[in-house]
Amino acid sequence: MIEYDGLPVLREPLLLAAFEGWNDAGESASAAIEYLCDIWDAQLLAEFDSEDYYDYQVNRPHVGTNEAGAREITWPATKIYTALLPNAEHDVVLIQGIEPNMRWQQFVREILGLCAELDVRLVATLGALLTDTPHTRPVPVHGTSTDPALQAELSVEVSTYEGPTGIVGVLQQACTTLGIPAVSLWASIPHYVAQPPNPKATLALVQRVEDLVDISIPITELIEDARAWEMGVDELASDDEEVAEYVKQLEEARDAADLPEASGESIAKEFERYLRRRGSH
Repeated sequence: MIEYDGLPVLREPLLLAAFEGWNDAGESASAAIEYLCDIWDAQLLAEFDSEDYYDYQVNRPHVGTNEAGAREITWPATKIYTALLPNAEHDVVLIQGIEPNMRWQQFVREILGLCAELDVRLVATLGALLTDTPHTRPVPVHGTSTDPALQAELSVEVSTYEGPTGIVGVLQQACTTLGIPAVSLWASIPHYVAQPPNPKATLALVQRVEDLVDISIPITELIEDARAWEMGVDELASDDEEVAEYVKQLEEARDAADLPEASGESIAKEFERYLRRRGSH
């Protein structure tokens, strides 16, 4: 069980969570949480007991040398951070870790217990999946929620997925059962460049988080990393005619599918949202 030395006082907090593994193609979602922890100067609140949730033969501990020159072992873990956002209506709780190997229901109960203790108003899970999308186009981020108010506010849909799920899906369902507003945001990344990192997908997820917290998040570093990543993939693709032709086909299919979305109304709504985030704070 999680043990707390003391809980901070947070203003109507939002909880953001991502887990490495099945839910996190290219480690894009967990990188988004790591980036937000850094940019918001998040403070460590607590850590799950790894003995309760991880099979060390699946997620092995790492041995290395620390800054003091001493040998140490780092165990697989899920950590909980909090961040104060003075310019926003909400503070945030951030959860970053590895998808547990066992006792998923207990794991989720611990998270929900934390939500109750801190009076969390919204749970947002971040994920990433491999799809047939070109690396040269904006990264699609698909959102789902069972909450009608969130569907309207965030332009997300009810999930129609049926099949195997990860800890993100279990947490989302548990929130729905308890009546906690929850949304799941998934970035689609090219399956032909599945290896991490994918800063372009991380950037897309961070930009969607801006909609939740309704404040500007510094993203210059991510933009530069995303440009460098795309240029690197361009170079690799240009060296292989089959890959280059495949990317071209994906681009044509994506552009044809996106045409209905490029309406004046949708562009105006996106520009309005951009101005609100960057002009009102």
